[in-house]
Amino acid sequence: MTGATATPFVPDGRTRAYAVIGHPIGHTLSPAMHNAAFRVLGRNAVYLAYDIEPDRVLECLRAMAAMGFGGVNVTVPHKETVFRGLDRLDDSARRVGAVNTVQFTPEGLVGHSTDAEGFLRAMREAFGRGPQGLEVFVLGAGGAGRTVALECARAGAASVTVSDVDAARAERLAAELGSASPGARAKAVAAAEARASAAACGLVVQATPVGMKAGDVSPLPSEAFGAGALAFDLVYGVPETPFMRAARAGGARASNGLGMLLHQGARSFEIWTGVTPPVDVMRAVLEKAVYG
Repeated sequence: MTGATATPFVPDGRTRAYAVIGHPIGHTLSPAMHNAAFRVLGRNAVYLAYDIEPDRVLECLRAMAAMGFGGVNVTVPHKETVFRGLDRLDDSARRVGAVNTVQFTPEGLVGHSTDAEGFLRAMREAFGRGPQGLEVFVLGAGGAGRTVALECARAGAASVTVSDVDAARAERLAAELGSASPGARAKAVAAAEARASAAACGLVVQATPVGMKAGDVSPLPSEAFGAGALAFDLVYGVPETPFMRAARAGGARASNGLGMLLHQGARSFEIWTGVTPPVDVMRAVLEKAVYG
């Protein structure tokens, strides 16, 4: 009937639960896109978000498995902890040393990483190309930055430079990049050298939490971006992050991380359900949340 509203979803005793866990978790948009997909597909399922303390994450995952959850996404700061604590790892997780998707199977908990695939798909959408042949600078050597740096090296980047406030962590990642993809030059630079190093690169990736809170300033100034460079911020909660504003002021093309969130989530959905989700519906929900 014209003008009628959709019947609200009411969970019952047969509803299958899915979730994302992190600490903190209040910023997440994952429930919006997954629940929209479940409703369109007519599934009796619900996707929730839980703030889990780091020392309880593995205990909680096993409790979720016992409770019959259909699958779980993992976000900061738990990705590497979960990687070290699961029964089995998919090759996608082994490649990057982190887990963002947990699949519950009769044989145990299986860890996957869909972040790399999500990043590459989002980059192609935003810029019409991947990292092949580019000099790449990655700011942040934690779970997300590590995944992006490794994937850029494997995808044929000419070089990958990493920088982190934890200099030792950046050095470890640079050494790992050299082993994982000998064809790509890899190095770590100190925070004081980040601006000059980024300015010499064709792709600059912001993989720290900076930009998630109101009042944050860009971790790199406009001088860190060359004219025509590509700037990708993994932060997705606002249309234009401080990093993106600085990049555009320097003449770069910039994108937030909404596309990466979309595509990593769609791949997780496939892993859990065996069904291709309605990506257009998921995208529309995310864009409405961020752009209004």
